[in-house]
Amino acid sequence: MDTLKTFNNASKIIIKIGSSLLVNSDTGLLNDGWLRSLAEDIDMLKQQGKQIIVVSSGSIALGRRILQFPIGKLSLEQTQASAACGQIKLARMYEEVMHPFGHTTAQILLTLDDNDNRKRFLNARATLSTLLTMGVIPIINENDTIATDEIRYGDNDRLAALVSVMVGADILILFSDVDGLYDKDPRKFPKAIRLETVAEIDSKIFAMAGSTGTNLARGGMKTKLIAARTSMKAGCAMVISEGYKRNPVQNLLNGGKCTWFKPEHDPQVARKHWIASMKPKGSVYIDDGAVQALQNGKSLLPAGVHKVAGEFGRGDAVEIISCKGKRLGAGLIRYTKSESELIMGHKSTEIEKILGFSGRAALIHRDDLSW
Repeated sequence: MDTLKTFNNASKIIIKIGSSLLVNSDTGLLNDGWLRSLAEDIDMLKQQGKQIIVVSSGSIALGRRILQFPIGKLSLEQTQASAACGQIKLARMYEEVMHPFGHTTAQILLTLDDNDNRKRFLNARATLSTLLTMGVIPIINENDTIATDEIRYGDNDRLAALVSVMVGADILILFSDVDGLYDKDPRKFPKAIRLETVAEIDSKIFAMAGSTGTNLARGGMKTKLIAARTSMKAGCAMVISEGYKRNPVQNLLNGGKCTWFKPEHDPQVARKHWIASMKPKGSVYIDDGAVQALQNGKSLLPAGVHKVAGEFGRGDAVEIISCKGKRLGAGLIRYTKSESELIMGHKSTEIEKILGFSGRAALIHRDDLSW
């Protein structure tokens, strides 16, 4: 892939940072100089008008030193305690390195379960969208203090891929202690060949996956391939790149070693396909004015709805039907059926008065429509 062209065309970029890059495996101390060089890279991308999200490991590695746990495997309770202490330091250090460039950061803690719960998924997506629109850099980490299976298997790689789906990212960069995918384990086979690009994740590709590279990293190549498969289906290009060099993004742009995973579609097309493939749980009937608005790329507002049918909750897929009974498309609805019945035909400014809380203006946002 043409790295420079891919970056130039991208508007949303996710950067995932592995623990072994942030924390010295021998001392447990922060690699401060490396982190400051990453901040320079992020500022460079922001100056180009790009929206940046950072998914960062490191809270457990930082916290275990604060709590003075010995080197070696930690119990689940020790791991969660380390995460609780380390997360504060992790968020603070990102705030400190981005502040000189005038960039605001925000902390978001997620688990893989947040992707499965439709209501939480939409809440997280709306929050991230608002932050990105305001120019804020979200710093995302797994909520290790309450997660269990995620801690045991550790995959911020997969979490980063799920975030790429959530926000419709164009590129996901996994900076790691390896510089790409090899046909064999390069630590055991010096003549192993690095793959430049991967267009499909099949059994042969999975067979190339090795094990975790360092004692601080919790995910191995297999989790990176799972992340790649998720991102590719969502229309997001993914790249695995060796991140130990300072200014890792600039190093990548200057031809640094890496493996690119090609997306199957563009993010918006992939998202529309995903919505269209969901089984609708209800129907929303709209008037001619709403049809015209949707054709012009607008969201569906309550005022344009005159009937709802079926049993659906917030975030479920519903069919969109014209007043003549023609199926026009599908979308993810932002209100329950009972709430939709109360606000249909009303202006968005009346929602709070009707429901008793300040809801969202659109019944179905244009980004959640397959039209």
